[in-house]
Amino acid sequence: MHTDTERCVRAVRSKDARFDGWFFTAVLTTRIYCRPSCPAVPPKVENMTFYPSAAACQQAGFRACKRCRPDTSPGSPEWNARADSVARAMRLIRDGVVDREGVPGLAARLGYSARQIERQLLAELGAGPLALARAQRAQTARLLIETTGLPMAEVAFAAGFSSIRTFNDTVRQVFALAPGELRSRATRSRTPPATPGVIALRLPYRAPLNPSNLFGHLAATAVPGVEEWRDGSYRRTLSLRYGHGIVALTPHPDHIAARLSLTDPRDLTLAISRCRWLLDLDADPEAVDEQLNADPLLAPLVRKAPGRRVPRTVDGAEFAVRAVLGQQVSTAAARTHAARLVRAHGLPVDDPEGALTHLFPDPGALAGLDPQQLALPRSRRTTLTTLVSALADGSLRLGTDTDWEQARAELTALPGFGPWTVEVIAMRALGDPDAFLPTDLGIRRAAEELGLPSTPAALTARAAAWRPWRAYAVQYLWTVDDHPINHLPTRESREVQP
Repeated sequence: MHTDTERCVRAVRSKDARFDGWFFTAVLTTRIYCRPSCPAVPPKVENMTFYPSAAACQQAGFRACKRCRPDTSPGSPEWNARADSVARAMRLIRDGVVDREGVPGLAARLGYSARQIERQLLAELGAGPLALARAQRAQTARLLIETTGLPMAEVAFAAGFSSIRTFNDTVRQVFALAPGELRSRATRSRTPPATPGVIALRLPYRAPLNPSNLFGHLAATAVPGVEEWRDGSYRRTLSLRYGHGIVALTPHPDHIAARLSLTDPRDLTLAISRCRWLLDLDADPEAVDEQLNADPLLAPLVRKAPGRRVPRTVDGAEFAVRAVLGQQVSTAAARTHAARLVRAHGLPVDDPEGALTHLFPDPGALAGLDPQQLALPRSRRTTLTTLVSALADGSLRLGTDTDWEQARAELTALPGFGPWTVEVIAMRALGDPDAFLPTDLGIRRAAEELGLPSTPAALTARAAAWRPWRAYAVQYLWTVDDHPINHLPTRESREVQP
């Protein structure tokens, strides 16, 4: 979009927040870059130039605006809606892969050479993987500086910088302030968290966002010990690279409040990425709802409660295991089966603020489970153990960077994986916005009530008009049933029980 100057100028002049993250405005006279919704007086048109990423602005020598803080814009929805190499690379960079494995590691994961990835990212984003990772390190450093009391040396290494000097230079270049000045400004305006060691931050999103199905679904399907709804927040444990964490996510009209407790601050970037992915915060609801509104039978549901997101997962392997446990059983039964696995194989954790007790067991921990101890039909025990084995040995990968169609083919080849299981994993674990569940009982009931075709083949043909947003259509169709997944839980403290 940044190449359409006329459209960008209109968005800047109208301070349209819908375009935050789509492009960035760099001002030639002040050498500052802003988000489109910046509250400052717009510059003259001849003084504006537009870039596709904050990294490209920084690489061109512009520094971040102190008023609109463009480095905290929602991510571009392009990386959620696409499955090409650039989108997959951006999701990996967002997870901190370049900091941990370098550009060669990023390229190896994608099956390209480092030169090919560099060329593709430069062509589309105006910055290569190192510049994009540097911009992300700067944003992580700012969060740690402003929300924690960590010494600056610890902030530098936790944010992914290789030296304190590089950290200081980058912060000064990007924000036009020294690290100490950033902390002093933040200290005057913020309230310290009630619990020492907790990182409190705001996760932005593009409005509208309907929290009912998003948090309702997560709370209704929560695995006891791993997830809970408490005091108006969805809380869960996180398995991270350097340790574990606990996050509490609370919906607000203009942001999601996140409270993170991490055993190692180096996991902050990954934890934020996982939370944004879980809540689908980088979606473009205007584009989704505009297309779904074009169907006269679906439009009333969209107009009634716009901005529904797809509730995802923090770990693809975890969700695949839970999807198998949920085959042909009720939500309550699926949670009970998952809770048993957690108690038997999950790593215990301490939670001073709630009732979380374990991390969900990873495939390695589940690889040695005795199928005879599973209270499941024999065929489903085989399905589960085969899945766990494939995940544990690496022959099946279910990550944010996974090729959607390849994963579908690999899942379909496993015993016991039918269309429903494959598509629900594609929708919630892989993030495919076009995943569709025509065989789902709730979808078929909704279709019948709305006058849509109710047979899977006919409904799939009708749903072609909803592409590439069929996963969002699923969220609207599910609202036809009066099910707990459609309702935001009450704000009273409530522990989810099996």
